Amino acid sequence: MAQDGDARPPHEEDPRVARSRARLLDAATACFLARGYDGTTVEQVAETAGVSRRTAFNVYADKDSLFRAALGRSVATAQRFTGSLTERVHLVPGRGDLRTALEELALDLATTVLTGPVVPLRRLLAREGERFPDLLEDYRRGAPEAVLRALAGCLADLHGRGELDVPDPAVAAEHFAFLVMGADLDRGMLGRPPPPPARVRDRARSGAAAFCRAYVPRGGAPA
Repeated sequence: MAQDGDARPPHEEDPRVARSRARLLDAATACFLARGYDGTTVEQVAETAGVSRRTAFNVYADKDSLFRAALGRSVATAQRFTGSLTERVHLVPGRGDLRTALEELALDLATTVLTGPVVPLRRLLAREGERFPDLLEDYRRGAPEAVLRALAGCLADLHGRGELDVPDPAVAAEHFAFLVMGADLDRGMLGRPPPPPARVRDRARSGAAAFCRAYVPRGGAPA
């Protein structure tokens, strides 16, 4: 039975635990990226997070759980992005605004992937893939492939409305993703530092423009 002053609904996490969890995940991400899986201990993560060792082990049973949770945040970022894609496509009012809508989508995609923790975490997971093959597969399906599937679905919808000419939406989605971030994503996976935000924005805009030149029909609806 809940005590007075503790009227949280069942299953709602204690705010203090939620704060500790967020601090531990931030610290774990930084430690795993800096030291790798083998070079990181839960004690180091707890110290970096500014919480006690006991608190760390109360929230995450072991290093394996902490690593999985840190990588899980990257998947959650992709899931939020894919959820927004289906909403965006229904807000495109007509071909006159399509280029602007695709440019905004390109900026969002490139900024989300290239300037946050996604690339470093993806690089870390690639290094630890043999240790965590299930996590690698879950990430592949839940992050990059999920984004491409959602993007392909949006492009297919725009094709059906006559806004784009994309006979193969899956291929067009790959073209869009590479045009707006592919080269810098490859560089990041090979250890290069993240590109400056101005470069990310410039490449995303030019990539969206190139995509439009390839896929926006020149007069009339696609055949």
